[in-house]
Amino acid sequence: MKKEIHPDYHEITVVMTDGSEFQTRSTWGKPGDIMKLDIDSKSHPVWTGEHRLVDSGGQVAKFNKRFQNLGLEK
Repeated sequence: MKKEIHPDYHEITVVMTDGSEFQTRSTWGKPGDIMKLDIDSKSHPVWTGEHRLVDSGGQVAKFNKRFQNLGLEK
């Protein structure tokens, strides 16, 4: 292996969305840094099963308007 080409591997603290934290080793940041997560397994819909429909900029309304006349008859 070549010397001095690998990133520094050190301990950091990871803070979950619910405030719990744990120590791990990473190449992210500097030794002792704190990584605060915005999304983790306790808050992401894939793991929680709670899905929210986020309508950014009216995209859902635009979609519904565009396809309103596409009636599926049974």
